Amino acid sequence: MTATLPRATGPTPEQVVLLQSLRDDLCVSLLASTTPAPRMADADARTLQRLAADARVRLARDGAPPELADALEALVAEARTGPTGAAVALFVNRALRQVVRLPVRVADRVVVDPTFATRDLVRALHRIPRHLVLLLSEREARLLEGGAGTLRPPARSPFPLTADDDAGDAFLRRVDRALGTFLRLHPAPLVLVGGHRVVGRFRRLSHNTGRLAGTVPGNLTTAPATVLVPRVRAVLDGYLLSRQDEALAHLDHRRSRNAVVEGIDAAWLAARRERPEMLAVEEGFTLAARLSPDGDFLVPAEDVEHPDVVDDVVDELVETVLLRGGWVAFVEDGTLAGAGRVALTLR
Repeated sequence: MTATLPRATGPTPEQVVLLQSLRDDLCVSLLASTTPAPRMADADARTLQRLAADARVRLARDGAPPELADALEALVAEARTGPTGAAVALFVNRALRQVVRLPVRVADRVVVDPTFATRDLVRALHRIPRHLVLLLSEREARLLEGGAGTLRPPARSPFPLTADDDAGDAFLRRVDRALGTFLRLHPAPLVLVGGHRVVGRFRRLSHNTGRLAGTVPGNLTTAPATVLVPRVRAVLDGYLLSRQDEALAHLDHRRSRNAVVEGIDAAWLAARRERPEMLAVEEGFTLAARLSPDGDFLVPAEDVEHPDVVDDVVDELVETVLLRGGWVAFVEDGTLAGAGRVALTLR
């Protein structure tokens, strides 16, 4: 029996955890960049078809049952009929069929390994983390939950709120109490949207802006998502750059305590044998390799399609760190050039 996850506009943490938990002899991951549109462009559809044809050849060479390649073709057909974001990912094995639309571009590729290639999904969660948007005016407050290019009201929250006899600061304090209640159960970075005056007053009296990502000026309480999403995304981009700086500062701090290993070989071994804390890795860094019999050492490989070769050990390293309780910081290419493009801090 196969499992089908709900259609989504982008990856969720639950999807990533499920995909990372599945192991099989043949897990097929097909990833391709696309042009955002209500329906997939013809050029993108041709790219998917080409990648699916490559996958069919690899599966046949690996002795896979033809039903697996047929299932991938069916997912390609499904993806072609729906809307597209910056990329699309298709996942197939004997237990699962899944299409995930991504808000970040990817390298077009097919991966056939014992695990799914989820690195780009993790990167998407990092690039557009779950966040909250509080829209404020003098007499109204709305709360939206965002992630992967969407904004929608949370399933359960005290919002929206309107001023009754408590206009002014009394209303804003009531909003802050409701926000605090929600954040205690659902912590996330916060974006404030509203006029300069009301946002300034709220920030002065609020006790819940410790993870404030930034503000969007303007009376946009009733604005549609198509207006809000790009403005909020611009704020988050700046916030994520600050997170990259924090990750690099954390690396320097850990180096002073001799608690950093650098380079893919050392990071791979330490992630398995030590207690990983934070993995910093350049977004564009990939490496195909064979594993030693005990799995602790890597041998770079050029014959990527050989069954014994792991298509991208960086993807496997990301999964290992996450599964062992660490966290991942993707940084811009070139940032870790002196560290072999990857560095791991240890607890």
